[in-house]
Amino acid sequence: MVKSPLFSRKMEKVGVFINAAYLYLRMKIIEKSESTKIAWVLSYVQGRVVEAWKNNLLDELSKGESEVETVEELFSKMKNEFGEIAEKERKVEQLRTIEKGGKMCNEYVQEFKKIAKESGYEG
Repeated sequence: MVKSPLFSRKMEKVGVFINAAYLYLRMKIIEKSESTKIAWVLSYVQGRVVEAWKNNLLDELSKGESEVETVEELFSKMKNEFGEIAEKERKVEQLRTIEKGGKMCNEYVQEFKKIAKESGYEG
């Protein structure tokens, strides 16, 4: 059984990390407490970008101030923090930078608006 890869915040890797961690937890540490499972997952959260996030969460956990009480809640928090929202931001950036025939997406939008306005189009 391969252990989970390290998680360093790469958007496209959030789901991969969570799936691998979930499988490992189910197969190897299913009988452990939720706090042990959370600690195990967080031990794989490493890298400059996520260290501050992890340290803040560990501080909240140690003070009993965290809303994360189960490993599923941790996975959900990770998806919200690094996955789904970040993925939407990435898609928006992709839309902004689409090029076709040398023009950027926003140039086409502006051109469309101008032509639509001039033509009386109200689609």
